[in-house]
Amino acid sequence: MIIMIAASLSITTSGVTRADTDQDRIGAEAAAYAGVAEYQSRLSNDSTYQKFGNPASVFTVATGSRVSLPTGALTNPAFGLSASGSWADVPTGDATVPPTASFRYEVDNSSYDRSGVVKIRSTGRVGNVTRTVVADLKQEGFINFLFLTDFETADPDLAGGTNCARYLWATPTRGTDCDTINFLAVDTFNGPVHSNDQMTVCGSTFNGAVTSSSTKRPNYTRPSGCGSARGQFGSGPLYHSVVPMPPTNAEMKKETRNDLSDDVPRPGCLYTGPTTITLLASGKMNVVSPYTKFTRTASTKAGASKPAECGTPGTASGSLGSVGGAEINVLDYNLIFVQNVPTASSDPNYWGTADPQNFTCNNRGSSSEGWSFGSGSTFTRYPLTNETIPSTSASDAPAYGCKDGDAYVKGQLDGALTIAAENYVYVTGNITYVDTAESILGLVGNNAVWVWNPMNGSTSLIGDRGRTINAALLSVAHTFMVQNHDKGSSNRGTLTINGAIAQKYRGTVSTSASGATSPSTGYAKNYNYDKRLLVTAPPKFLSPVSTTYGVTQFANVPAAFKPDGS
Repeated sequence: MIIMIAASLSITTSGVTRADTDQDRIGAEAAAYAGVAEYQSRLSNDSTYQKFGNPASVFTVATGSRVSLPTGALTNPAFGLSASGSWADVPTGDATVPPTASFRYEVDNSSYDRSGVVKIRSTGRVGNVTRTVVADLKQEGFINFLFLTDFETADPDLAGGTNCARYLWATPTRGTDCDTINFLAVDTFNGPVHSNDQMTVCGSTFNGAVTSSSTKRPNYTRPSGCGSARGQFGSGPLYHSVVPMPPTNAEMKKETRNDLSDDVPRPGCLYTGPTTITLLASGKMNVVSPYTKFTRTASTKAGASKPAECGTPGTASGSLGSVGGAEINVLDYNLIFVQNVPTASSDPNYWGTADPQNFTCNNRGSSSEGWSFGSGSTFTRYPLTNETIPSTSASDAPAYGCKDGDAYVKGQLDGALTIAAENYVYVTGNITYVDTAESILGLVGNNAVWVWNPMNGSTSLIGDRGRTINAALLSVAHTFMVQNHDKGSSNRGTLTINGAIAQKYRGTVSTSASGATSPSTGYAKNYNYDKRLLVTAPPKFLSPVSTTYGVTQFANVPAAFKPDGS
């Protein structure tokens, strides 16, 4: 698209001004496209730029968008309106040649925090001709891929290893004690796959485009013992630049602030400590969060609030801290963030050494630390009775920490929602959609996203075989992984993902004998890309550190302005 724009502009801007000719019409349309490209560039350089625009624009007002004009050094002539308003010039590329084409654009950001899409109406002008296009712009990010990995090695915090956060194709390369994870014959991916690292492949099937950031040739390898087997690639692996992971998901917590009306016009809900969320087909969700005192915060303790839409804190029946939890509506295209119990007494959700009513912390400070809550039919505990403590649990990072910001999620979603956790996300059962065309879920763990699979030695403690997860899944600093993937005397069925997976380190979901077509333990993979993620995103979903904006669709529309600007 950019090449086409450049070609068109070379015709337009080198020509003399003339009234309503074919060349002017072509030039005006090219200038409109140039406006879109220029706005894309501004968004790529500043991911918050969608908050700027001219609030007096009819296009902006009609959609209920909230924008403001940038000031000072950020002043942008393309936000001009009316006959007296400004236009931005299309550069000619030659300082001696004056511009003959210009553009202005208007912004619709009304759906940005819901879907990640910002709409722009761009008008180009050449001579006495104006042309207008409308474009939908969306970040090219983690969810552009069914499966994205930063490092093709096991999480060193779980499996050990030194200097594992390095690419095999780079210098210096990572430590030899890092556990590189291979793509095996039992792996099938029905969608685009990308690795920032160099992939190690033995017989896997990729029914989609495969890309890698490796600069080596060939840009993937076969592990020792693989023989002549190679991957079955839909296309590639072709080169794709590194998709950088942010260091944390802390930016998402800001989306629950109630004192940032410009940046956060629709704050989500903040829960504190271990929180179970059961999505209900009725469009509601049951939330149990004993540590939660306030569900929105501000820059001051006094500014914290607890709106009814997030559920009422406390232990009264129907409240977040009651044994039955709170049943509330799924947030409307919004976000939930589960934070660790704060350690600062100035925080409105501070608890000190106390525990909530009906909450018991067991084996505090050890790798077997866990918690229980409630009694009778509403009794909940992690770990389960007779559960073998997962080998990945450590005293400084227990599997079920008493005060960790862990989200335990399952159920059937009717709505659009993102759930993010400061620590782990546990998928404790199937997660499906009531309406596969309308419902959409994002799950973001700052640390691991676990497929919960409790075991007693080699015996599973849950009866289900197979697990289905409809969601876009992201582990920012660690991994997406099946708990106890290497335990048991047989496999656990099939793990079906309909969505997208992104992770810093490769997580394991099974063990397989050499050449086997089914796993020995853990789950077989059935991973399928939710193609809706190409044009929309779960609400307020996390983006890469740096990104570009792609155009998901263009439309030519009647000119928004006359050549005189009116």
